Amino acid sequence: MTILLVDAANVVGSRPDGWWRDRAGAAARLLARLAGLPGRRLPGPHGDEVLCTEVVAVVEGRARDVAAPDGVTVVRAAGSGDDALAEHAARRAAEGTPLLVITADRGLRARLPAGVRSPAPAGCSGSSTRTGANRRHEVVRHRVAGNGRRAEARVADGRPRPAPRS
Repeated sequence: MTILLVDAANVVGSRPDGWWRDRAGAAARLLARLAGLPGRRLPGPHGDEVLCTEVVAVVEGRARDVAAPDGVTVVRAAGSGDDALAEHAARRAAEGTPLLVITADRGLRARLPAGVRSPAPAGCSGSSTRTGANRRHEVVRHRVAGNGRRAEARVADGRPRPAPRS
């Protein structure tokens, strides 16, 4: 029985898929994918399984007005999304609620209450529920600065590498 608490802006921003052209649309697509998670068993950060009983997503900025699909509770941050997520996590942890926080923001992770688990966001951003460790060999496509050509770069340890020069 675990609540999945998602830093929506951070998860959306973890994939170079053009989200910056339509932040609200990208957040809506993420929320739609998250809506199917309550009631499912998900891989936990240490290889264990957790039963997702509720999904809470914190949205901020242009994504604040996005509609909340059935199955997702949306927390609309008036200011900083990190502050709103940290406050929500502290409140739920104080109630004794098991939390799994999804964010790649190390500063935010440091602000989470003791005992709150937080894997990398890769599992939420795609259609599967895989963890960040499985991203090591994904191929990331991006534009090479200046010439507009598409190039590929391997992901190692979750960070994109510069594309090889041709």
